[in-house]
Amino acid sequence: MVKFLHTMIRVTDPEATIRFFELIGLEEVSRHEVPQGRFTLIFLAAPGQSDMAQIELTYNWPPEDGSSGETYGGGRNFGHVAYQVDDIYATCQRLQDAGHTIHRPPRDGHMAFIKSPDGISVELLQNGHLPPQEPWASMENTGTW
Repeated sequence: MVKFLHTMIRVTDPEATIRFFELIGLEEVSRHEVPQGRFTLIFLAAPGQSDMAQIELTYNWPPEDGSSGETYGGGRNFGHVAYQVDDIYATCQRLQDAGHTIHRPPRDGHMAFIKSPDGISVELLQNGHLPPQEPWASMENTGTW
């Protein structure tokens, strides 16, 4: 089973972005401050649908600046799509066997990142948690994700 979880976008003004999505009908369902990583994650969903597709707002402290002066140049504001899978190791193996690079291997048995043929970053999240397993536990990150 695969379940769509969320799409992530980077934002420069979280409260303005929340107000925007509230006008569409979404509401904040959770917020996670991560001081050591200098970012905040804010999840929004339609009322009563927090267990379905959400939008994740990522606010970096401070926001990144593009080389031409605009914030998040080069498409950096769009982050990734995320899917929950029943067996992250089997899913990653199928992708790898088909010739796809696992950019962030599931070393922890919980999370991995790959890219679509068009370069869209896709996060895979384990439904529950699996113990670390080789060869994944020893794999290094490859490229960007």
